[in-house]
Amino acid sequence: MNRKIEILYTPHFLRMYGKLDNELCSDIKDKINKFTNRESHISLKVHKLKNLNNTYSFSVNYKIIIVFEYGKTKNVVHLLYVGDHGTIY
Repeated sequence: MNRKIEILYTPHFLRMYGKLDNELCSDIKDKINKFTNRESHISLKVHKLKNLNNTYSFSVNYKIIIVFEYGKTKNVVHLLYVGDHGTIY
């Protein structure tokens, strides 16, 4: 059975999200919704981050990414960061 992923938002993620413009926020909501379906992970370019332990990311657009970590199971995800790809590394 392929259950949808439960999304949990960290306070840091919500603060960062709140500083973004409405159009980008709309794109982010769409990508998060898409991310809840595992079949979309290839198109979102979900991958493990090399320099940060137990963290993964997926693309919102060519510049913006969302960083996350799995909870106790891979059906629960904690969103940690949203922003420019270059500032993560």
